[in-house]
Amino acid sequence: MMLKAKTISVPAGSPRLAGQNRIRLLGLCFAFAFMAIAGQLLRIDVTRPVEDVNAELAKHQDRIPRPDIVDRNGNVLATDIAVASLYADPRKIPDVDEAVELLTAALPDVDAAELRRKLLKPKSAFAWIKRQVSPEERDAVYNLGIPGVSYINERKRVYPQGRLAAHTVGYVDMDTKGIAGIEKYLDNAGAIYTASLADPQKQVAAPAELSIDLRVQHAMTDEVSKAIEKFKALGGGGIVLNIETGEIVSLVSLPDYNPNAEPKVFTKDQQNRMLSGVYELGSVIKAVTFAMAFDYGTITMDSKFDARFPLAIGSARINDFHNLHRFLSVPEIFTNSSNIGTARMALQVGLERHQEFLRRVGLFDRLETEVPETARPILPRRWSKLVSATAAFGHGFAVQPLQGLSVVAGLLNDGKLIPPTFIKRSKEEAEVVAQQIVKPSTSEKMRYLFRLNATEGSAGKADVIGYRVGGKTGTAEKVVNGRYAKGRNLASFIGAFPMDKPRYAIFVMLDEPKALPETYGFATAGWNAVPTAGKIIERVAPILGVSPQFTDADLEKLAKLEKQEALKKN
Repeated sequence: MMLKAKTISVPAGSPRLAGQNRIRLLGLCFAFAFMAIAGQLLRIDVTRPVEDVNAELAKHQDRIPRPDIVDRNGNVLATDIAVASLYADPRKIPDVDEAVELLTAALPDVDAAELRRKLLKPKSAFAWIKRQVSPEERDAVYNLGIPGVSYINERKRVYPQGRLAAHTVGYVDMDTKGIAGIEKYLDNAGAIYTASLADPQKQVAAPAELSIDLRVQHAMTDEVSKAIEKFKALGGGGIVLNIETGEIVSLVSLPDYNPNAEPKVFTKDQQNRMLSGVYELGSVIKAVTFAMAFDYGTITMDSKFDARFPLAIGSARINDFHNLHRFLSVPEIFTNSSNIGTARMALQVGLERHQEFLRRVGLFDRLETEVPETARPILPRRWSKLVSATAAFGHGFAVQPLQGLSVVAGLLNDGKLIPPTFIKRSKEEAEVVAQQIVKPSTSEKMRYLFRLNATEGSAGKADVIGYRVGGKTGTAEKVVNGRYAKGRNLASFIGAFPMDKPRYAIFVMLDEPKALPETYGFATAGWNAVPTAGKIIERVAPILGVSPQFTDADLEKLAKLEKQEALKKN
């Protein structure tokens, strides 16, 4: 027997139907709310990290290329190359321990603990595995097929010349931001200069042309390096400066560093001694004192000063290294490097005018160039009679070597001080920035004394036949822990060539050179820095286009040298 189902009709508006509709509506509301929350979570956990990954990658991929840096002849000193950098999205890595094991096997120099720490960050969507890898490393990791691991192409700064001119060129960090040298200049004060190098047609930056000549740089690096080894010095350096334009043709500081090395951690000994270091340059500063006295008219070439006895100022006594115990003429004071005579010149000028002259030539100010690592002079706190006397021969205040060379170059250049530069500069551009610091007649007298010191004084070993070299030596005790260290000397030489119309100035410095049997127990500049400068001039003068001119005396010297060489061979 079959039972028939009864259809029960519910009247509209009954309480039962209204309750069912409310339940359905409430369910739909919960469903929409759940979907909204789920969508928001999906946007936060997935979409936002992807945006973060893309933003991080774009920051490295879209970087504006740096301009190449080249020497004055177009040789590349710094350039960009394309390299790969490996990264990971930790959220997509299913097994972190396995990934770390595989990655460190392919990249042995990656620290496993550090990599695991990066990959285990729960909210991280981006982590570097290794920056700037080789093509072989890139392929090895890519072929592992680890989910979430990939690479991007970015730029790496390389220095084809390695250590050569490293202190001038400087270097960049991993993100190609300038940290030192010209590289930092291009980022900071040189931003406008960098923009001016842009080529609208090619949409790339034209090279930054430096004043450095790599041929001269190589020769100077080689000779200074040999001198450091020969005289067992702690370090050394040298500069060649174009007197007519202020261009720095070469700057060497040893020990140096390799800007391609990673990580870039350098010692204090590797600092740029020519700019970052300040030193008491000793008797080379006497050139400034002589120029001052000539320019104020307090001396002439015929003037004489009493050097019979030490100069007493209070309880202090100023002595000469080579004491002649007599009155000395101005040329004799220069060629014999008399402290007594030079101090008396300064005292005759007077304390106020002495300070005024040092300010005029810029020795009271920090010398600024495109290379930012420059130090301020160390000056006496109080200017007294004794300070003026000792400062006259370079004792008691310290300056950068480049600053000292620049001032002396101005004294020899008809009295025109031209700010030194590491950027290529024409004579016309140099004239615009030149400043007259002494009379041309004063400059003429200084040229005479410099040449005389090479033919009759302490600079004789720098007098390369045919190139009419002139110069001034300096040997100063180093200041160690605030006190002068006896026997620990800084030997330096400032010279120029050809002295009838100087075109180039040269500076050579050796830090604590030792005496040798062939120097007869002396470690003064005339026995080490001066012959080193002579060897440099002999090599670089032809490169710089300075033609030798031989006098009859020069030809006689050459004949004697040839005869001596022939006897040695036999």
